[in-house]
Amino acid sequence: MGYIVVLITCPDKETGRKLAFGLVENKLAACVNIVPGLNSIYFWQGKVEDDSEILMVVKTREDLFEKLEEYVKANHPYTVPEIIALPIVKGSSDYLNWIDKTVERR
Repeated sequence: MGYIVVLITCPDKETGRKLAFGLVENKLAACVNIVPGLNSIYFWQGKVEDDSEILMVVKTREDLFEKLEEYVKANHPYTVPEIIALPIVKGSSDYLNWIDKTVERR
């Protein structure tokens, strides 16, 4: 069983808070950190964009990624939201056990 950190960008703190509460309440994530003050420069629809965003740092299990992605896509204002999962290579066994006890049961 693997654990992941999922990075999701949002246009503002309120959108991030709504998504974070939804992910935690639906047991798709054990914890979500919201990091303000992000500046994103990216290519979209033929031009370079420069926007202020927030970053969500989501801790969950790898087997929940598809459900998490589905939830985010259904509730995110962006046409193509950033939803990127990174493996947790090592972690405190107490913290990883807490993730297991907190998120959706297998």
